[in-house]
Amino acid sequence: MAGELKHAVVSTFDMFSIGLGPSSSHTVGPMRAAGKFVDLLRQKHIFNSTRHVRCDLFGSLACTGLGHNTDRAVMLGLESLKPETCESETAFAREKAIRMKNILNFGGEFDIPFDPKRHLRWNFDEVLPFHSNGMTLFAFGESGEELIKQNFYSIGGGFVVADGIMEDVNAFQKMDSIGDEEEIKPSPPFPFCNGNQLIHFADAHDMKISEIVWENERTWYSDEEIRSKLLEIWHVMESCINRGINTRGMLPGNLDVQRRAPKMYNRISQAASNDPLRRYAPHNDDYMYCWSMAVNEENACGGRVVTAPTNGAAGIIPAVLKYYLTFCEGADEQGICDFLLTAAAIGMLYKQGASLSAAEMGCQGEVGVATSMAAAALCEVTGGGVYKVENAAEIGMEHSLGLTCDPIGGYVQIPCIERNAIGATKAVAAARLALYGEGRPRVKLDQVIATMRQVGIDMHPRYKETSKGGLAVNVPVC
Repeated sequence: MAGELKHAVVSTFDMFSIGLGPSSSHTVGPMRAAGKFVDLLRQKHIFNSTRHVRCDLFGSLACTGLGHNTDRAVMLGLESLKPETCESETAFAREKAIRMKNILNFGGEFDIPFDPKRHLRWNFDEVLPFHSNGMTLFAFGESGEELIKQNFYSIGGGFVVADGIMEDVNAFQKMDSIGDEEEIKPSPPFPFCNGNQLIHFADAHDMKISEIVWENERTWYSDEEIRSKLLEIWHVMESCINRGINTRGMLPGNLDVQRRAPKMYNRISQAASNDPLRRYAPHNDDYMYCWSMAVNEENACGGRVVTAPTNGAAGIIPAVLKYYLTFCEGADEQGICDFLLTAAAIGMLYKQGASLSAAEMGCQGEVGVATSMAAAALCEVTGGGVYKVENAAEIGMEHSLGLTCDPIGGYVQIPCIERNAIGATKAVAAARLALYGEGRPRVKLDQVIATMRQVGIDMHPRYKETSKGGLAVNVPVC
């Protein structure tokens, strides 16, 4: 990675957070960073003295920020709105009001002038030292003097770090806001940062991966809270699927992309109902294509999705989990919890061993990681032991290595939406291959994570969420 990052303890509920589309790195992260900046001003006792603010965007945040609504995210964050609780209707309304009046309700407390054309600056050809997703926020006083400036980096999956505080600012072990004091949460009983450690804990204590993660979560939450939070995550995922298959229309932007999930779902449903003998009934994969695309079409429209582990890859885990509930014998609520806990464990390994940022790793860091997470989770809830679960995760990534991020026009639409559909079916295939295998593969998960990281480092920057290469330049946008 571009800099050294000290990782705080990560909870399942860091890996799966609820936020607004279309991007965890370019929408959720900047919104959180802007909110942290307001918190910082309060802690430094200069919030009430602030009369103007400015945000400079660099690298990938600048290159694809317009297609990812980064400008809207920054403005909402400066108003102290949070991605976890802000509804999409509120986000659209506040952006419209700010642009019409050139007034920002700073920190949700008082109005200051803010002209997006002047106070948001796009540095397309400049990258801050630590990470491609960099942004600098400034606060100015009554006479225009600079009160403070702070660099933030959106490092993938909605996680944010700041210069001088090289830890995950919103990871579980850090306090909720930046300041001089921090609250250190108690360490979990099974702290792991690589697959070998995770497997060792599971082997030594004769536990499943989901049980290891559950015990870690009990350090911070009660059993009832863990179950409730996990089921709420699934509820939001399922609601997103349902909205996606029932909402027609065009996706935002100038690509003229129409929502496909509703029409696809109707055709699948009609084929199933008109063929009681199932001679021409749709394959189970057809449903997964539809479910994953439904989520990502919602994400592309700025809707509420679960970051899993990113927004650009948000359709894979919901689609595979719904596949489990719909088609796998014995599926139940405990299976939902086990699925999400196992997926989170695998996501933590990639976060600590590589990155969840497409601006750093290409799309292998998003769709590739989500595929790996979903494969491992499905393998466990369908009877796979610890070694087969590891194998499923490894297969899911091994065949996603080198996946580039080259969104056309900077929108999370082409090829992102279809890529989620393919990732979901790949995850099921990886789980099935692992279940049929011996559970002792030649390639280990840690090895494939290390390989993914090296591939990301070697990948040319134009293929890492800049829209300067690949499909983004070979497919013209009118």
